[in-house]
Amino acid sequence: MNPSDDKEQSAFIVAAPSSSSGKTTVALGLMAAIKARGIQVQPFKAGPDYIDPAHHKRICERPSYNLDTWMMGDSPVKETFARAMEDTRVGIVEGVMGLFDGKGGGLAGSTAELSKALDIKVILVVNAKGMAGSVAAIIKGFEEFDEEVKLAGIILNKVGSERHFLILKEAIEANCKSPVLGYLPRDESIAIGERHLGLLGTGESNIDIAALAEMITTHVDIDELIKVTAIEEKDSADRVTPATLDSVSIAVAQDKAFLFYYQENLEMLEALGAKLLYFSPIADYELPPTADAIYLGGGYPELYASELEANKTMRRAIKEFAESGRPIYAECGGLIYLGESITTKEDETFEMAGVLPIKGRMLDRRKSLGYREVKVQKGSPFMDEGETIRGHEFHYSEIELLEEIKKVRTTDKDELEGLLYKKTLASYIHLHFASNTKFAEGFIEAARKCQPLKG
Repeated sequence: MNPSDDKEQSAFIVAAPSSSSGKTTVALGLMAAIKARGIQVQPFKAGPDYIDPAHHKRICERPSYNLDTWMMGDSPVKETFARAMEDTRVGIVEGVMGLFDGKGGGLAGSTAELSKALDIKVILVVNAKGMAGSVAAIIKGFEEFDEEVKLAGIILNKVGSERHFLILKEAIEANCKSPVLGYLPRDESIAIGERHLGLLGTGESNIDIAALAEMITTHVDIDELIKVTAIEEKDSADRVTPATLDSVSIAVAQDKAFLFYYQENLEMLEALGAKLLYFSPIADYELPPTADAIYLGGGYPELYASELEANKTMRRAIKEFAESGRPIYAECGGLIYLGESITTKEDETFEMAGVLPIKGRMLDRRKSLGYREVKVQKGSPFMDEGETIRGHEFHYSEIELLEEIKKVRTTDKDELEGLLYKKTLASYIHLHFASNTKFAEGFIEAARKCQPLKG
C-alpha cells in the first residue's frame, strides 16, 4: 500500500448468475464512481478477455490484469493480484460468465474458483427485470451452492422504479443473508454495444461513463460496499525469473487492428530483459529498426483489411523480417495478417503480409471458442518438445492451407496446430505465458541468438 494512505484495502469480484446480467456495466460504474472520490482503483478481469480490460484501463488509468486459475494456476494468479494491489486501495475484479461457470461445466477457471484462490468476496449483480419475490430464490441458491464462496452483497440491475426496488429488497432481506447494497435503474442509455468478439472497443463504445458513475453514486451505498469487502493486505511476491538474459528488442503490433494482449505477457517479456517497441501495421511504414523479434497479437484485421493492404511497405518489411530467420510470434488476428489474404463477410478479398501459405475467411458464425492446452512437438522454436502451455481460442474466421506447412503443437483435442515457417510461429490460440514461463524465455532467447543479423 501507499505509505501515505493508512486506510485498509478493499477488494471484491463483481459476478452474476449469468452473462448479460450487467456485470460489466456495474463494474465500470463502480470503478468510475470510486475513482471519482480520489481513491486509486486497480482493475482486474476474470478469465480470457481483452476488451473489458481496455475499458478498465481507460477508466482507472492503469493496466487491468487478467486472472484465470485454469490458464495461470493459483500461485501466479495470487502473485499477479498481490503485485498489482501494492500501491492501491481498492481492487475490482470483473467476473466472467455466471459465478459458477467454468471449463466444461465444472468450476475450473470460474469466477467462484478465483474468489476462493484470492480469498476475496463477491458482489452479485442480479438482473431483476420482470421479477419480484423470485429474486430471493436466485440469491439464496447462490448463497448456499458453495458456502466457501462468500457473497458480500447484492446489486440489482434493470430495476423498474423505486417501488420495484423496495419490493425486491424486502423479499431478499426476508429470505437471504446477503445485504442489498443498491441498484441500477432500467436505462438503455447505459447499455454497452457489442460485436462478435464481445463489447465494442474503447474508441467505439458510446457509453457515458460519467453518467454511469453518477447513477452508481446515487443508487449504490459505496461506503458500505468498501466496508464489507475489506481485505488483509496481500503479501507480494516478486516473479521468479532466470538469470538475466542479454537485452533484446521485441516489436509489438499495437493499433486498432491489433490490440489483444494479456498485460501479464507483456510485463513478463520485460521482466525477462526484453525492450518492447510498439508499432502500427496500419500507420507505420517500417518496423522499429532495432527489433530482434515481432509479436503480433489478435484483434480485428478484418475491419481494417483495406488499410492493412494499402500499407505495402509494412507488409514487405514483415515478410523480409520473416525470411531473414528472425523470430515472429503471432496469435489469431496476427495469424491472419501473416497469410496471403483475408476475405471479409462481404466477400471482399485483401492482400496480407504473405509470410504463411494460408488464406483467411471471415464467417457469419463463431468457428471456435474455448480453453486450450497445447503440447510442443519436435522442431518448435521457442519451447522444448513435450512442454505444455495453456491459452484460449475465440474466432469467427477460418484458414485454408495453400500448401503443406510444418505444425509443431498438438491441442488437448489431439489436433496438430501451430504453423511454423523458419522462426515464425503462428496460431489461433492466445497463450497465457504465466501458464509456462519457458515460452517467454524461449522467445527471447531465439531473438537474442539472431542479434548478429542487425546492422
